[in-house]
Amino acid sequence: MNPVTTPLYTRISHIFTGARPSPKTFRNLRRPRDLSKPFSVNQPLPTPFTVISSPRCCGGGGTTIAARFSTMSSGGGDGQGTVELRMSPSSVLKIQKGDITRWSVDGSSDAIVNPANEVMLGGGGADGAIHRAAGPELRAACYKVPEVKPGVRCPTGEARITPGFKLPASYVIHTVGPIYNVDGNPEASLRNAYRNSLRVAKEHNIQYIAFTTISCGVYGYPYDEAATVALSTVKEFAGDFKEVHFVLFLDEIYDVWVRKARALLQE
Repeated sequence: MNPVTTPLYTRISHIFTGARPSPKTFRNLRRPRDLSKPFSVNQPLPTPFTVISSPRCCGGGGTTIAARFSTMSSGGGDGQGTVELRMSPSSVLKIQKGDITRWSVDGSSDAIVNPANEVMLGGGGADGAIHRAAGPELRAACYKVPEVKPGVRCPTGEARITPGFKLPASYVIHTVGPIYNVDGNPEASLRNAYRNSLRVAKEHNIQYIAFTTISCGVYGYPYDEAATVALSTVKEFAGDFKEVHFVLFLDEIYDVWVRKARALLQE
């Protein structure tokens, strides 16, 4: 493959998938999908493990063990850049650089949080990466989640849960963050997204949970403000989980999260 003459999108796809996509693939990617049309598959769909959530709080404990994942940051090595802060005598906050799709602790009581959209059928960024890593079973399970209104399976600020399928983590908790410049109260909506994800995790006896950022990509939430909301909300649940992880890809976001976490937990 000639790196000079090959189109940029082909090179990027080759880097991430290891295979050169067909022209048909890119025609489909360039054409927006009509979300008003029902999704269909040829085979019966599995019944997902789902929960409909609304805002509320809860209150747990235990010991800690090491998380397993492969980092994607420079230099390699498991857990590179990991900062560990104690939230309570029984709960630890860990902030690390890496790929959330490769994260797990014990494969039975761990979950990653997917920053999804309201349709819940996959999208860009971390949402798309999680769907690709989990395999088509995840999309099929999400499709079976009842719509609360046409095209909406998970309203902004709420959370749903499914199995992890091919992911190393046992569950995926799907939540939808606010679009910063559109939502009438983005702070409340973002707090609800974190709070409901944690509540659903507790209800399903999850002891280890990993987040990436919510709403910090195309939804435009400023990093500093998002970190303050995320970390202060996680702190509310300090007694409910053995470990809460933030697995972050970008150095800039990682630096903000570490600075905010130290200010919050070491004050």
